Amino acid sequence: MRRAVCPGSFDPVTNGHLDIIGRASRLFDEVIVGVLINQSKSGLFTVEERLDMLREVTAKYGNVRVESFHGLLVDFCRSQHAAVVVKGLRAVSDFDYELQMAQMNIGLSGVETLFMPTNPLYSFLSSSLVKDVVKWGGDASAYLPDVIGERLAARLRQG
Repeated sequence: MRRAVCPGSFDPVTNGHLDIIGRASRLFDEVIVGVLINQSKSGLFTVEERLDMLREVTAKYGNVRVESFHGLLVDFCRSQHAAVVVKGLRAVSDFDYELQMAQMNIGLSGVETLFMPTNPLYSFLSSSLVKDVVKWGGDASAYLPDVIGERLAARLRQG
C-alpha cells in the first residue's frame, strides 16, 4: 500500500491545505493528515477541535485518515508505515525551509518528501493570515470551507 503523511498544525484548515490533501489522495492509496501537537504553542483551536474539523472536511475522501502526533515527523511516519511526506509549497521561501526538513528526514529515516506546488489561488494563503482577516471583520470565505469559516468567526467573537 502506498501511504503518505500530510503534516501540519491546521489551525485552522484552509482550502489551500485541502487542495494538497485532495491531490495527494489521488496519488496514494492512503493519506494520513498528521496534526502536530506542539506543547510550546497554544493554538486558537485545541488539537481535538482541529482533528474534528479536519475529519469533517476530509470525509469526502475515502482514503484520508486524520491523526495527531508529537515529536519527530519521521517517527510518526514510521508508526503509520508511511514512506512519504507530502508538503505544499507556496513560494521560494517555503522551499528553503522545507528542503532542509526533507533532507533531515531522509537522513534520519529514509522518509521521502514530495513537494506539491500550491494552486495559484492559494499561493499567499496561511492559517495565520486567514485568522487575522476574520479577526478584523474581513471576508475570508473564499479561502475556508464554510463550516471552518463559521467556527473561526464564532471562536474569534468569543475572544
